[in-house]
Amino acid sequence: MTERRTLYVLIHGRVQGVSFRAWTQHQAQLHGLRGWVRNRSDGSVEAVFSGPAELVEVMLKACHHGPAGALVEKVEILDGGKADLDPSGQFEIRRTV
Repeated sequence: MTERRTLYVLIHGRVQGVSFRAWTQHQAQLHGLRGWVRNRSDGSVEAVFSGPAELVEVMLKACHHGPAGALVEKVEILDGGKADLDPSGQFEIRRTV
């Protein structure tokens, strides 16, 4: 059985105004991950990734680079405690908080 993992992350740098959320959603869907992504009013992006541990790790590494135009300065890994996953299993873009 494949180990499952859920990570809550904060991504800092030039990560708003560069389609980071749409890019994150697309990448997560390509890897079959559940979760969500949203902008924060402090200029960061927060996301939850849930799925097979190896695919969550691939997504985490991708977030260190982001889409063209992004300049990721730091990725903080917190935990999966704030997961609040969509019951439909989709990866969603949420409103700014």
